[in-house]
Amino acid sequence: MRLLSKLMAGSAAAATLVALAAGPALADPPTGTTPKATDVVGVGSDTIEFLVDQFSHDYDNTQSGAKLYSWDATNPSTGAMGDPIVTKSGCASIARPDGSSAGITQLDANTADGSNFCVDYARSSRGRAATDPPYAAGGIAFDALAGDAVTYATRNSASGGTNAPVTLTTGQLKNIFLCKTTNWDKVGGQSGTILPFLPQVGSGTRAFFLTALGGGVTPITPGSCVNSTVQENEGIDSQLDSPDAIVPFSVGKYIAEVYHSAACLNSACTPNGSGQVCTPTGKQNLFGCDEAGVLGLDKINKSDPATPWPLPAPPSNKPKINPKFSALFQRTVYIVVRYDASTADHIPAYLEKFFAAKNASTPGWMCKNAKATTDIKDYGFLPTPLCGSTS
Repeated sequence: MRLLSKLMAGSAAAATLVALAAGPALADPPTGTTPKATDVVGVGSDTIEFLVDQFSHDYDNTQSGAKLYSWDATNPSTGAMGDPIVTKSGCASIARPDGSSAGITQLDANTADGSNFCVDYARSSRGRAATDPPYAAGGIAFDALAGDAVTYATRNSASGGTNAPVTLTTGQLKNIFLCKTTNWDKVGGQSGTILPFLPQVGSGTRAFFLTALGGGVTPITPGSCVNSTVQENEGIDSQLDSPDAIVPFSVGKYIAEVYHSAACLNSACTPNGSGQVCTPTGKQNLFGCDEAGVLGLDKINKSDPATPWPLPAPPSNKPKINPKFSALFQRTVYIVVRYDASTADHIPAYLEKFFAAKNASTPGWMCKNAKATTDIKDYGFLPTPLCGSTS
């Protein structure tokens, strides 16, 4: 999400703001707060940024010691990409990493201030790539967090509809993003020149989707007709408001936005005069607004990405990712850490209390705590028995 959703719910607003001013990170560390050198700080993926913001909120409100912080993929109040941030006290300013690969690159840079790293973990919505540092000393470990899926999205009926069919095969999607198929009437839709979109280079969702189109091993190289200027998992970009647009979208993120998050105060999801984008109430997620915009999810290989399907009207029913969705398009999302040869799970010892598995000698909060499991579900993802396992 490009914009900060601030918490101003009803009569609790004043108390909440006081808590935020002095308390833990929400979407980025609160204004005026610079994490300490000994705090634990992450950067990277857009897909799981709000889930990890929630982890930060819940962990820091209940646990002592080092705080958990997470810098969003884009500036939460202005939408700027690559703006300068200081991740921790004493660290040099860097360009904000936007996406999984950018976060992993920053982690692997091993920049430190004295004995403390400036980035302790990266959020990733893709698995290990051949170009990543190895799962060995001096490399990195991908620590499983939750299950997700990626499908394609087109303009929904409420926004004017689409020329695309309700389902496409893997082969048809591949040819669309290779620019070999350029009109919807060639794949069972209505006549219209296909407008394929992808998130920016470095996006984990982009990398995963292109790899799935390549059969799960080697990513395809998108053709020249593909536009790579949209932010991932958002339907508020005016470029997508077309019956011919198609873009990959995280199923978990879509469920979180449409069924668990507050509506934006305006169609562009820009802040009002008070800096609010949306106003979460009741059991709505504290982080992120409904930015699905004009988009709706579609099926791949005649397989439903969520259950129940068709998706019910919000908010009474809250669908889940379909565990039987087309296998190539199911994925795991990760916390990425430096490989530590001295621990059994190869998670650095100082991060075990955050990210280790339930059955580890020091169980991690992310995989053990009941609130963390609830957070995973509320942000649209599937809890996994593999949580905390590294590769």
